[in-house]
Amino acid sequence: MNIYVLLKRTFDTEEKISLTGGKINEDGAEFIINPYDEYAVEEAIQVRDAQGGEVTVISVGTEEAEKQLRTALAMGADKAVLINIEDEIENGDQFTTSKIIAEYLKDKEADLIIAGNVAIDGGSGQVGPRVAELLEIPYITTITKLEISDGNVSVTRDVEGDSEIIETSLPLLVTAQQGLNEPRYPSLPGIMKAKKKPLEELELDDLDLEEEDVEAKTKTLEIYLPPKKEAGKVLSGEIKDQVTELVQLLRSEAKVI
Repeated sequence: MNIYVLLKRTFDTEEKISLTGGKINEDGAEFIINPYDEYAVEEAIQVRDAQGGEVTVISVGTEEAEKQLRTALAMGADKAVLINIEDEIENGDQFTTSKIIAEYLKDKEADLIIAGNVAIDGGSGQVGPRVAELLEIPYITTITKLEISDGNVSVTRDVEGDSEIIETSLPLLVTAQQGLNEPRYPSLPGIMKAKKKPLEELELDDLDLEEEDVEAKTKTLEIYLPPKKEAGKVLSGEIKDQVTELVQLLRSEAKVI
């Protein structure tokens, strides 16, 4: 089975993020595999181990993404591809990324493509579905279970607190939701093996794409941190007096009634 995983290098949101000149300051920032993409990598490895085949991890970005790709290889992926756009595209968006990935995959005869449900830095959840649309294959989002047998696929997906079961066939693109699996940590032998696994680096020219072919369809106007929350108020006294004061505060300060 020919399995591909879409992987993004993202900020570690457990770390403090600062802004400089309206942009995220990358100096000293920690970067990780997008957590939802870790579920995708793990699921791809499990499917390969059960069904046979090969797992290739793809990332669009800069040379710095090699570290995250090597981590995926250490987890157990077979190959990695970095499509380096650092010197060619200054401001890309979800259309840019999906167009590049789809162009790479169009002649690869992928059986299964797995992406993270969303990226924790942008949260749009667009890249996976866009790639599927460009490749003209079916897709299912927010999956929490995946079963494949003789080319037939049964998928359980999260639908806002409930579950939905869908039956389909390959080729297919799915996006991984939390709960799909428990991603493994790279082992020391895995890390050593990852250094020798193939990591191919491509540019737009290798895909016969021009900058105007992948020009962003959206523009970021401003990036800002949310305002600090003010301390809450604790009401005291008799219950009826607290209720009266609460109603007054909701009307005069919060202005919600």
